[in-house]
Amino acid sequence: MLWPIASALVFTAGLPHGFGQTGAWTTGRPPECGDPGGRGANVWERAKSPELRRYCDLIASASSKLAGATSMPEGALASAREADQVLPDHAAPRVLEGRALAALGKLDEALKALGEAKALDPTALDDPPALLCWARVLARTAHADGAAEAYRALLPRASAMPTAERASASVEAGLVAMAHGAPGLDEAVAALREGLREAEDEVQSVAVLALALALDRGGDTDESRALLAERAHGDPRMALATARAQELLAVAPAETHALAALALESNEARDAAGAREAWEKYLAAAASGPWAAQARAHLVALGGARVAGKRTR
Repeated sequence: MLWPIASALVFTAGLPHGFGQTGAWTTGRPPECGDPGGRGANVWERAKSPELRRYCDLIASASSKLAGATSMPEGALASAREADQVLPDHAAPRVLEGRALAALGKLDEALKALGEAKALDPTALDDPPALLCWARVLARTAHADGAAEAYRALLPRASAMPTAERASASVEAGLVAMAHGAPGLDEAVAALREGLREAEDEVQSVAVLALALALDRGGDTDESRALLAERAHGDPRMALATARAQELLAVAPAETHALAALALESNEARDAAGAREAWEKYLAAAASGPWAAQARAHLVALGGARVAGKRTR
């Protein structure tokens, strides 16, 4: 049996709703299934090995079920797990299993599967779609250092990804880097500038607010305010509440309140009370974080605010 038409040219892999992207593994197919150039296990070797043939068909099936806007993660998960039973101890089924689990919101299980894939083959997560999924899963399961490292490895390779995914990855990378405090700030600003350059719609709204926050935290308050005045309009809380914005902010959820607070201080309909409330929510979620002092300074500047349960005069 020949490689199914759906993946005859590329071994595609994508995930919906924040984990989703349509892309190809850099090798086209897992090495045990060969490649279009004939290296590895070619079509004749697959024909002679029913187990290998079945395995490769299942891998292709799982991949096609995860590709595009009509993905079927449940079916992909079943195919990936069956492939692992047919030909155990290969990384490709674990990668696809991890992607499917991530799409289903089972992040701890996804983390385990992707980690096992990396243990089996250190290069298994090197292609951009796999690396993006890995970075997102790490960030969303509070593995901040690992997530930062994964995003750092991803961005130089992001040219292979669609523009929308590239923009999302840059914004997420910036948010993750900024969460590491002052040492990550330059990296965050660079990533957020790149994300803003390519972003559209809700992603652009988050990129504007995140870049303004990073600039403010770095002391570039004039540029921060100018950016907000030029490109942030309306109530930021509405922009940050959209499903797409929440997907981006899932990598650094506490920052949602800081983004809203800074914009409420600075927009054309300055809302001091709303800004105070948002800064207080931020401190409730990140009182021991690296930017807590900066948040308290904003509260003091707003006047008469409560900081950590005490009235500031």
